Amino acid sequence: MMNISDDIKYVGCDDSTLDLFEGQYKLNYGVTYNSYVILDEKIAIMDTVDKRTTDEWISNLENVLGDKIPDYLVVQHLEPDHSGSMQVLAQKYPGMSIVCSERAAIMIPQFVNMDLSKRIISVKEGDTLSLGTHTLTFIMAPMVHWPEVMMTYDAVSKTLFSADGFGTFGDSRNRISWIVEARRYYFNIIGKYGTSVQAVLKKAENLDIKTIAPLHGPVLGEDVSEYIDYYKKWSSYEPERSGVLIAFASPHGNTKEAALYMKKLLEDRGEKVVVIDLNRGDMARAVEGAFCFDRTVIAGTTYDGALFPAVMDFLYHLQVKNFQKRTFGIIENGSWAPSSGRRIKEELEKMKEITVLDPIVSIRTQKKPADESQFAALADALVLAGKNN
Repeated sequence: MMNISDDIKYVGCDDSTLDLFEGQYKLNYGVTYNSYVILDEKIAIMDTVDKRTTDEWISNLENVLGDKIPDYLVVQHLEPDHSGSMQVLAQKYPGMSIVCSERAAIMIPQFVNMDLSKRIISVKEGDTLSLGTHTLTFIMAPMVHWPEVMMTYDAVSKTLFSADGFGTFGDSRNRISWIVEARRYYFNIIGKYGTSVQAVLKKAENLDIKTIAPLHGPVLGEDVSEYIDYYKKWSSYEPERSGVLIAFASPHGNTKEAALYMKKLLEDRGEKVVVIDLNRGDMARAVEGAFCFDRTVIAGTTYDGALFPAVMDFLYHLQVKNFQKRTFGIIENGSWAPSSGRRIKEELEKMKEITVLDPIVSIRTQKKPADESQFAALADALVLAGKNN
């Protein structure tokens, strides 16, 4: 992880041992908790870190500060992976003020076990804080992805401190490309709040941004327009790529075979296809794929008179992430009273601007030669829908 400039230092920490982010998202490459120090006539610390790495973070701070005392802690986001060391820092530097949004000022008592009320400076949209050479401008970013969030812009270094925006999974030891995990991070952490993201991006259009400093993942430099363009696309709910995600759950393997047969038909027709097993795969990756591609096929069975649990879970995750503007094909399987096709369609119709293609493919236990015409018809419909998107 790099310093932003000679007077803006990175003091964050890697966490390579956490298995689940927010208790649910698999971490294949670890995660960072980012924090920065701006050294000026007045010294500002930009956010703290998760309590899992408090000791390391305090050591990083002391190495940068030496015998200097920080004047401000700027709190951009109160989620515990960023506020988890706030109380330790406040106790260490009792003269330090805490700068945050008005909503964060109300919420801070929930995150610490000490009275910080007399030390809090609450700010609103467009307020500034002079550190000497650097002047910080505060940009309110409610619901990206908590209500108290704000971002901070420093015109001297042309840096946008972006809170959880533009973050990604992965620690500094795993040199993976930003996009590898940024898309999965966005759609599962922030994806529901596209309208709020668009509002912040509108504000950012008036800023000369050379560096983006998020609270997770690498500091983004060079051409930041690439990252901003991704966020514009993602937050609009428009598909990023032409292609088909096939998401299936198979109790005994027959539904899997049907899904793989559809994959072959689509690939023979020139389509890009990704298949994920909802029973064994990463649900967050399945959500990412559905958002990334313009079309999805769901293959699932009836189970206990309802939908197979993994399929229902997938549909639930799409619903709560405000999924919209996509085309679906459905493959149902059932041994005596198949109803999963109808049930999947009913769940999809709860979402915005969803098209469900005909035919809904229906098989009894396993695909037979007589079923192949309906598979072919759905494959053709999916191809045509891709051309029309």
